[in-house]
Amino acid sequence: MASTRYLPRYETGTRTKHWTMAVLFILAGLSGLAFFHPAFFFLTGLFGGGSWTRILHPFLGVGAFAVFTFIYFKLKDHNRWEPVDSEWLSKSSEMIKGNKAAMPPVGRYNAGQKLVFWVMAIGLVVLFVTGITFWQPYFRGFFPIGVIRVAVVLHAASAVAVILALITHIYATIWVRGTLRAMTRGTVTEAWAKQNHPLWHKEMTRAR
Repeated sequence: MASTRYLPRYETGTRTKHWTMAVLFILAGLSGLAFFHPAFFFLTGLFGGGSWTRILHPFLGVGAFAVFTFIYFKLKDHNRWEPVDSEWLSKSSEMIKGNKAAMPPVGRYNAGQKLVFWVMAIGLVVLFVTGITFWQPYFRGFFPIGVIRVAVVLHAASAVAVILALITHIYATIWVRGTLRAMTRGTVTEAWAKQNHPLWHKEMTRAR
């Protein structure tokens, strides 16, 4: 029986940043939800109470943003939108049905993955910029109340968008068997690559 062959997908540094960013963002999200609605205030218990939650939330957010910045510059070129991505998106219903044979061949990332990447990138920038405006006691005094009110609304809307993107990312990782291995061991099987990212598979095996 032929042994399973693997292709390198993510180096150790990228995987470390990915998991660090994930932990920081989840903690920032939970601490933010605690103040989003009274029904979630019980989440402050995870951070030592309301005062500590309010103190830690912006630092966790800045940390997540900083780590994602490294990931962004590492992967942005691979996530540029191409004509095949629009075609892939138009046939996404076939992907949901499990009919992968009907999908156009893609490279390192498909359109769904690219959308998640850009929602995360834009959303985190908005969260960072708007969060600065009402971060007490450091910056709030520099902005008029009208700006702060708009910033709070944009901050909440961006948080919802990024959280939905994260949920989609997690679901897709679990749904497509063999994907999680890329971020735990750094490699994927050739069969996985050929089935899900055939153009990337050809690129990676061309020298063989």
